[in-house]
Amino acid sequence: MTALKPFLSYFYEWEKTTPNEVYLRQPFGDTWEEYTWAETGQMARRLATGLRSLGLPDGAHIGIVSKNCREWIIADLAIMMGGYVSAPFFPTLRSDQIREVLELGDVQALFVGKLEGWDEMKQGVPEGMPIIAFPHYEGNSRVEEGERWHDLISRSEPLAESPVPGLDSLFTIIFTSGTTGTPKGVMLTYRKPAELVKMEKEEDLLKLRSGENRLISYLPLNHIAERALTEVLSIVYRGQVSFVESLDTFTANLQAIQPTLFFGVPRIWTKFQLGILERMPQPRLNLLLSLPVLSGIVKRKIRRALGLSHARMLITAAAPMPDTMKAWYRRLGFNIQEIYGLTETCGGFTMTREWEDATGTVGRALKGAEMKTDPETGEVLARGPWFMDGYYKNPEKTAEVFRDGWFHTGDSGQVDEKGFLHLTGRVSEAFKTAKGKFVVPAPIEWEFAGNPDIEQICVTGLGLAQPIALVALSELGRAKEQAAIEQSLRETLEAVNKKLANYEKVATMVITQELWSVENGLLTPTLKVKRNELAGRYGLHFENWLVAGEAVVWE
Repeated sequence: MTALKPFLSYFYEWEKTTPNEVYLRQPFGDTWEEYTWAETGQMARRLATGLRSLGLPDGAHIGIVSKNCREWIIADLAIMMGGYVSAPFFPTLRSDQIREVLELGDVQALFVGKLEGWDEMKQGVPEGMPIIAFPHYEGNSRVEEGERWHDLISRSEPLAESPVPGLDSLFTIIFTSGTTGTPKGVMLTYRKPAELVKMEKEEDLLKLRSGENRLISYLPLNHIAERALTEVLSIVYRGQVSFVESLDTFTANLQAIQPTLFFGVPRIWTKFQLGILERMPQPRLNLLLSLPVLSGIVKRKIRRALGLSHARMLITAAAPMPDTMKAWYRRLGFNIQEIYGLTETCGGFTMTREWEDATGTVGRALKGAEMKTDPETGEVLARGPWFMDGYYKNPEKTAEVFRDGWFHTGDSGQVDEKGFLHLTGRVSEAFKTAKGKFVVPAPIEWEFAGNPDIEQICVTGLGLAQPIALVALSELGRAKEQAAIEQSLRETLEAVNKKLANYEKVATMVITQELWSVENGLLTPTLKVKRNELAGRYGLHFENWLVAGEAVVWE
């Protein structure tokens, strides 16, 4: 049995036993600046002393708002060493949003780093709040407020001791994205990641080998998936973490890093697929894969071009991945395994195992976790030793989601006789048509995943006679003639509708002019579609688009 211990203990171990081994790598063009475990430890120790000099009370909440970079992890280590609690935030927050979470989280000091919108965001930061500014990154906002990162480090002596927090001390408060209302602060003690580590060491699902792991960090570190899979696991398993310079350099950085474990949300895998099909259209790819000798060469070439030729493990999470997408990648020799969980569950509680046929499911429960569905509503209920301790200063919301010891996920699904979980969407996303029938959009949307002309889709239709689908075209789609696009979408629509009940059939596909992004508020920072925002932006036109009677409509 693996002993439970705060993951900070592992950091101290590597700092002492492998001081000269590289831990953090930050790209600047073709140059990579590297910090060893000892150098990382020295900076974190000096920052911890610097934080203590601010006169903050023990256990004070310290915020981090920044895109991923080496300073993010060093700041988090300093917060832990100093005996404080981290409260990390999405780097895309507006001033009103950061004001809200700083207040909700009782944040008393703030690390401000690699951001593009600081000039607007800072208007939501209370006057007088201590700020520590990361070093400036080209192409990002200049943070003139507060104390400079290197100034605080240089004026502070390194912490001499190696304090280990108690397992039941609060580790972090992670705020939900607030897409369905006021953000909620998920409280996780050090016991929670420790329980996840214990389970992983016993199950060995991620093929991690101490000192033999290269990780790429590019999804928001304040999100539980990246925090667990990159920060926690790199520290526990002595993994090397390399960051991405910008979205523009993502491909080049990934190829240079060649990670041994790669985690991508479904949207990332869609982007990869579209990039492959741009260079090698599907008919040609089918032909090459059917030729025994060329098939292996093509598969290796694609894997190498993506930067995944050394990956022992390929993972998707944060949103369900359509089976058609997984099957497409399997033909290329990619076995993408899915993890399902929420911030409240400190990451995943189910996973598809490599050796099992988990088609149509998000796998079975991880060792130590349990799940079932509510017989009346179909909602997925779960429990496990790594689930959250509750929402910060919100006992009412905590009581809403924890009932009779079971966490209510808000997702609907079924658990089959073999213990595999089949998700059918969010309970709250189901909408009633004018015919009085409830439609669950997610499974319908997954059916469209095989069309490479579609980058994003949202099935909607509250109060309409039939559902409609809003569509954002992919780069492949946008490069086609209008007639070719319409034919492609009509064919897919016809094939999908044949599988659906009459009341579920999608009447019209509407191609929106605007692409959906985090910047325009139509995607969450983890690249999930914001249904309410889409409905608010386009809802006035739904009825007109429907009565036009066209299978494909251009906005």
